[in-house]
Amino acid sequence: MFQNLTGWHLLIILAIVMLLFGAGKLPDLARSVGQSMRIFRNEMSADAGARDASQPVTVAEEALEMNAPSDVTGTTASAT
Repeated sequence: MFQNLTGWHLLIILAIVMLLFGAGKLPDLARSVGQSMRIFRNEMSADAGARDASQPVTVAEEALEMNAPSDVTGTTASAT
C-alpha cells in the first residue's frame, strides 16, 4: 500500500496536514497521537498478561490432579 510513497508524496501530505490543522495545532496533535499510542501499547500488554493468566488447564494437568494421592486429612496434593 505504501511501497510507492516517495519524499515528494510525504512532503505534499505534510503540507495538506499543515493547511488543515495549522502550524500551531501540530504539536498538540502529535502529543495526543503519542499518548494514544502509549495507552494502546499498555492495554495490549495488559491484555496479553491477562490472557496468559487465564489459559485453561490442560487435560493432562487435570488428570494428574484427579489421580493425586490423598494425605491423611483427605486433601489431594496439587501437581505443580
